[in-house]
Amino acid sequence: MSGPTHGFGPRGLCRGAALTLVFASVLATAAATGSLPHGDGASAAIKARAVASTADRDEVAHAAAEALADGKSATAAAEEVVSRSGDRWGAVYDEREYEEFEQALDGSYTGVGLAARRSADGLVAVARVQPGGPADRAGIERDDLLRTIDGHRVDRRPVSEVVALLRGDRTSAAAGTTVVLGVQRGATGPTRALTLTRARLTTEAVTVQKLGPDRSDSSAAVLIKVDSFTKGSGAKVRDAVRSAPAGAGVLLDLRGNPGGLVTEAVVAASAFLDGGLVATYDVHGEQRALYAEPGGDTVRPLVVLVDGGTMSAAELLTGALQDRGRAVTVGSRTFGKGSVQMPSKLAGGSVAELTVGHYRTPAGRSVDGHGITPDLAVSSRALQRGETVLSGLGGGS
Repeated sequence: MSGPTHGFGPRGLCRGAALTLVFASVLATAAATGSLPHGDGASAAIKARAVASTADRDEVAHAAAEALADGKSATAAAEEVVSRSGDRWGAVYDEREYEEFEQALDGSYTGVGLAARRSADGLVAVARVQPGGPADRAGIERDDLLRTIDGHRVDRRPVSEVVALLRGDRTSAAAGTTVVLGVQRGATGPTRALTLTRARLTTEAVTVQKLGPDRSDSSAAVLIKVDSFTKGSGAKVRDAVRSAPAGAGVLLDLRGNPGGLVTEAVVAASAFLDGGLVATYDVHGEQRALYAEPGGDTVRPLVVLVDGGTMSAAELLTGALQDRGRAVTVGSRTFGKGSVQMPSKLAGGSVAELTVGHYRTPAGRSVDGHGITPDLAVSSRALQRGETVLSGLGGGS
């Protein structure tokens, strides 16, 4: 979607990625929303927060306070320190941006209601249009090409940068602001200039549908698409699995899932596991673990679809199901974001996110910078291949 992603340019893209993909949701942000795990997980979160990156945090906090005292931007001063630190995922957000993030975790964002992807010939295409959103009302359709945004050509820009342009900067990323899109239908069609007004939108993070030619078949396999791990998405996955016909297979689609709340990914893992380890993580070398709840469906055939847009919490879930032999994974290598960020409030109300550790899969594999290699590598037609594999496992299609 065109939100929730924040900022322009390479640094802005890291800012948006760090914010929307924070593994530290289990450590801090989830605490604010009441979604921390109970027991040892909660204790780990509290203890980890107490030992947060003191040296870096103190330096950033000092820079922000000093700038504010001099009448300068505390956020900009903190950003400069973080940018020099070499922390790939470290970032600073102003108060409004952080508020947007918390709203995004509840499944809402400000944007135009479309998702972008790279087309086969390298252009930027519309991957999905949210029904009833600004893009839908303007007549934009799936597979339309995005040629310009506010007059800037986007043909060869990274998709994440295109999303940042759609989202807008600090002054324009608000409901009621406008963005002008140059949209082309087909490779030879004319480019139309469409003015869209950004709006506050709600997302449906989990969608469920039957697979196969006869979707009225009560025993048909089920496709569960998880766009992100926002609040409540784990329970929706669990409910979808419980509601699926007995013996029917499940195709869990995590392609393009940028992550979100790790606690929700753990709940989703619990739908397919009977307790046990989901992931381990460290904060300054101190090891902790995340566990699935007992009672999940361990028999139903399961295939997980992944790609380069599968990130963070979605990678954690993929790694757990793969390492524990619960699923066959199909698609392409995942993004490789497995670091833990810790939020810290700064002078003036801004928030710094600093990397303090990393997580590993149950088998001890590091995800950060490596990603997860699927069991069956597929460069195209992943959904069809996934259905074939599921059928071979006895899950129907």
